[in-house]
Amino acid sequence: MDVNEKKKGVLIVVSGPSGVGKSTLIDSFLAEDAESEFSISYTTRQKRPHEEDGTDYYFTNESTFKGLIEKGYFLEWENVHGNYYGTPRGEIMSILEKGKDIILDIDVKGALKIKGQCPASRLIFIEPPSVDALKTRLVFRGEKDIETRMRRVEEEIALKGQFGYTVMNDDLGRAYTTFRNAIADIRRQKDGTNNC
Repeated sequence: MDVNEKKKGVLIVVSGPSGVGKSTLIDSFLAEDAESEFSISYTTRQKRPHEEDGTDYYFTNESTFKGLIEKGYFLEWENVHGNYYGTPRGEIMSILEKGKDIILDIDVKGALKIKGQCPASRLIFIEPPSVDALKTRLVFRGEKDIETRMRRVEEEIALKGQFGYTVMNDDLGRAYTTFRNAIADIRRQKDGTNNC
């Protein structure tokens, strides 16, 4: 590689069942790391009271979202529990070209789609200590359609073997150390290509 050529960033995809603690781990990491940015996804779901448009998600309606699909705006998109979620292609590529790593928080099927399109991406699966513990978290969070979500959890956990790294979130401090070590390992292997 030419010494004047800047290394591209790496695409780090964090996934796992809803309520497993992905956002907590990512937010903690981004607060202490200057080499990476968070990819903000688009969604048609309702904004929660603590969320901000343009910070947590780009909140939009279904008609607008479908229009963006038709324009090829998304690197990947999924319908999850009746709501659409999508990863903006241009934003991802722009950040990677600047040499910064980018972290995505997306569902398991979306993560595997990204891996198919971007072979150099690295996938981290966040696993709950048990299905029952996750169900308790979802109930506490006030989620609806708990049984539908729990059926999806089993499908998602069955796919964890396709991820390069697994972080068990049974203790937040221990999980964060494992998460941070996974990203450090990913960065040691970084070769400057993004293959997207």
